[in-house]
Amino acid sequence: MQRIGKYLVIRLLGEGATSRVYLAEDPFSSRQVAIKVFRTDVLKDPIQGPIFRKLFVIEASLAGRLTHPHIAGIFDAVGDDANPYLVVEYVAGGTLAPYCLPENLLSPARAVEVVFKCSRALDFAHRIGITHRDIKPANILIDDASGQIRDIKITDFGTALTGSSDITMVAGIGSPAYMSPEQVRDRPLDHRTDIYSLGVVLYQLLTGKFPFYAANNLSMIYQIVHADPPPPSTLRIGLPPKLDEIVARAMARELDQRYKDWVEFSSDLADIYRDRAAVAMTDAQIADSEKFTSLRELSFFGKFSDVELWEVVRFSEWAKHPPGTLLIKENDRGSFFYILASGQAKVQKRGKLLNIIDAGECIGEMAYLQSAVSPSSDIRSADVIAMSPITTIKLGTPALSRASQACRHQFDSAFLKILVQRLSAANNRMTQ
Repeated sequence: MQRIGKYLVIRLLGEGATSRVYLAEDPFSSRQVAIKVFRTDVLKDPIQGPIFRKLFVIEASLAGRLTHPHIAGIFDAVGDDANPYLVVEYVAGGTLAPYCLPENLLSPARAVEVVFKCSRALDFAHRIGITHRDIKPANILIDDASGQIRDIKITDFGTALTGSSDITMVAGIGSPAYMSPEQVRDRPLDHRTDIYSLGVVLYQLLTGKFPFYAANNLSMIYQIVHADPPPPSTLRIGLPPKLDEIVARAMARELDQRYKDWVEFSSDLADIYRDRAAVAMTDAQIADSEKFTSLRELSFFGKFSDVELWEVVRFSEWAKHPPGTLLIKENDRGSFFYILASGQAKVQKRGKLLNIIDAGECIGEMAYLQSAVSPSSDIRSADVIAMSPITTIKLGTPALSRASQACRHQFDSAFLKILVQRLSAANNRMTQ
């Protein structure tokens, strides 16, 4: 079997003008990886060679820094003079590009969710000083199952601005159709160039068309600098006006009219889900982006990082319940607890009201807290009943025990805060 360094090559995934990408097995971690090997003929080219070696150095410098659930990880970089290569996370579903075709468009809700996840990942990169500079569907990988997108991963940070003084950036890099006005003018760039490019991606996902069409790059650049694209709703019937506004602001030619940061952009995307009818969602559906936004707004998760919140999204179960729903029954067993995302519930024992639970508060958390002392201590001591329409976040103790150490630490800290508050309240009652 062919090897690239310590990695066992399984097959060729694809090749382009500058590199070949192989699927390989890492024998030490027993995981599949993708290996991008730069082509020897390109590296030997007197003009292109130095440029692509510099791109390799930029991407290699990011190994271990871009740890986010929606960024493809860079595991290893080998700067062999003849054949330098990068070892990156393997994502099986290909790229987002097929979903930008008119005959294969996602629902508006799904398109917004994809872009929301991209926006959170790029905000993470921005916070550690990294601007991608080449956001496009081909650089957004998808994890799919049965033709449905389960998740996304941004890849190819070789053209990134890193803010590192010891790496000289390569100018004039990017894909013309996705380049911002300041990028095509070769002006200084910041995170807002990625906001523009992601706006173009959203436009394509919604309409199946580029915002601008041109016979050559010069004509394309002129339109990017001087023209306004038609609103997406004129190209796809039924899109809500709010999406036209979001796309227009993300793709604003003037920087002072564009979203000033990723938080503003993400917030407007999240607002789409607050008007569920606008994106044709049923009441039973709760998108990952809506879950993330809800978690970020709850005080319980106030200290959680974005990465930890996405982890919670993955192992939690969300549901909506009508008034009168019995969530927990006295004397039943259960190795899970709830956090109330919205609405109110009541706690009662033998028909006597003990407490009212509001949004952001825990229900049945003693099953988790006592499991550390006695795994069999999971008998419920009271009934919990929905008083209004509620949204619950169900967290299983076994799933939480398998979460990352950082995530578990945040839960423990949040529970400790709750216990301290309850003890303080009990002391106040006793002294009155």
